[in-house]
Amino acid sequence: MAVRKLEHVGIMVSDLEKSIAFYTEIVGLKYLYTLKHSNNVIRLAFLSGTDGGESEVELIEGYDGQLAEEGRTHHVAFTVDDVDAEFKRITDLGVPLKDTEITMLPNGARYFFFYGPDGEFLEMFQPAAQPQG
Repeated sequence: MAVRKLEHVGIMVSDLEKSIAFYTEIVGLKYLYTLKHSNNVIRLAFLSGTDGGESEVELIEGYDGQLAEEGRTHHVAFTVDDVDAEFKRITDLGVPLKDTEITMLPNGARYFFFYGPDGEFLEMFQPAAQPQG
């Protein structure tokens, strides 16, 4: 058995429309569609990156179970070309940040965390430059 790709990440949300707006207008994802779950209570919205639907974010409204504050997901990371520009854009929009600076990993990858509308951790991630040759 082999995993072909990451299909989607499900994030529990309290207000589907508010979260769709946040993930499209602030994060920069593309809205795909909304549907009702077969139980007619839960609503699902699917979004993808601008490169297409390789992996998706699924927003889930109507779950009535108890979740820890971080229990919606620990975090979802989005690949970006310029983490400095994204940090400035997110900061200028007044979106709450988890940390006040960009972190650099030993391999040169850089990232920062910010909060979604339900307190979920979101990450803008710029991969390390690949060695040439």
